[in-house]
Amino acid sequence: MKKLNLIDKFLFFLNSIAATILLLAYILPYIEPKRFAFLSVLSLTVPFLIILNLLFVVYWLLKVKKQLLLSLIILLIGFNHVASLYKMSASKQVDDIDNIAVMNFNVRLFNVFKWIPDIDAAQEISQFIQEKKPDIISMQEYRPDDGLKLKDYHRFEAVGGERIKNGQAIFSKFPIVNTGSIEFPSTYNNAIFADVVRGKDTIRIYNVHLQSLKIDANSDPLKNEAAENLFRRVGSTFRMQQAQADLFLEHKANSTYKTIICGDFNNTAYSYVYKKIKGDYLRDAFVEAGNGFGRTFDFKFFPVRIDFILVDQNFDINGFRTYNVKLSDHFPIMSKVKLR
Repeated sequence: MKKLNLIDKFLFFLNSIAATILLLAYILPYIEPKRFAFLSVLSLTVPFLIILNLLFVVYWLLKVKKQLLLSLIILLIGFNHVASLYKMSASKQVDDIDNIAVMNFNVRLFNVFKWIPDIDAAQEISQFIQEKKPDIISMQEYRPDDGLKLKDYHRFEAVGGERIKNGQAIFSKFPIVNTGSIEFPSTYNNAIFADVVRGKDTIRIYNVHLQSLKIDANSDPLKNEAAENLFRRVGSTFRMQQAQADLFLEHKANSTYKTIICGDFNNTAYSYVYKKIKGDYLRDAFVEAGNGFGRTFDFKFFPVRIDFILVDQNFDINGFRTYNVKLSDHFPIMSKVKLR
């Protein structure tokens, strides 16, 4: 520190704070939100903290200062967190006749309130799906819309509400032999499932939509709400998500089928609910086959990945892609998987 000028000393002080908070954030997936809801809110800042610490590494590297070791060591300790934010390797793409293309897309009610001007969302989403040809589609914030024209798909939808019917839906090119819904109390969010038959195999498809944070993608939350109130509200939402994840896992534990889980978790890969749902047995399609930033939500401040496709050990993951199309506040993701 003696060889640092006053500005660099101040920057290293900020660097130390950023590194310490990131290190603390590494343990958040192991802390139940219902016990420490305030701390769990920090999981939302992990993408920003990773990027900030990377910038500090670059800064000290250009200055040829040993202070770069602080953030570098913290980033190496949390290498799996960094890999969940950005994949430096090329996307894995294995073409196989037996691949099953699985898409997840939060369609935001097909833009019914005209958040995005000058588009017919249902029609354009129909055209997008027709072009990409997924075998299975999981949709959140779905509502019945005559503009959605999907040919050759079996459909299961679970919708409710008085003003606008909305909920979740699963579309499948394979026959659907069983369906159901896992209701979450005091909310329109839920999880649904459909058992589909492909050849001799029955595959259970889950569509999970956990409680929303209700944060506008394009506004600064701190400008619209006091920080204390924001933390309290987000902490309360995380407690609800934990209870919802427990209900979902209780249902999943009774299934003996090969399983694919799609959904909008409304939380990141650094959260307790993600770790709880993924467990040690499921695999994240983006982590294994994606590349670049795993951004699935159109948040203007830093990349956020809150939409997931998880598969069990009965599948090989042969591809993953996030599509940068502006048809919702979420971006569609698709993975190609193959039954072993």
